[in-house]
Amino acid sequence: METQSFEDAFTQLEAAVTALQDGHLPLEQALSYYEQGVKLAQYCQELLQHAELRVQQLRIGEAGEPETMPFE
Repeated sequence: METQSFEDAFTQLEAAVTALQDGHLPLEQALSYYEQGVKLAQYCQELLQHAELRVQQLRIGEAGEPETMPFE
């Protein structure tokens, strides 16, 4: 999973949630989907946090020079 794209992981997470919401799964299969969903949610959150760190906002500083700062 660690080389998976965000989009692929999120698609799998959505599939796990949909399967759990159906409510017609045997207990063991539901637990498996739940465990997979928790792992995928954590993985997606990590990817989003890393992406957020990479996003920078460009502005003109007091000296008239361009500078970057974290995007808020």
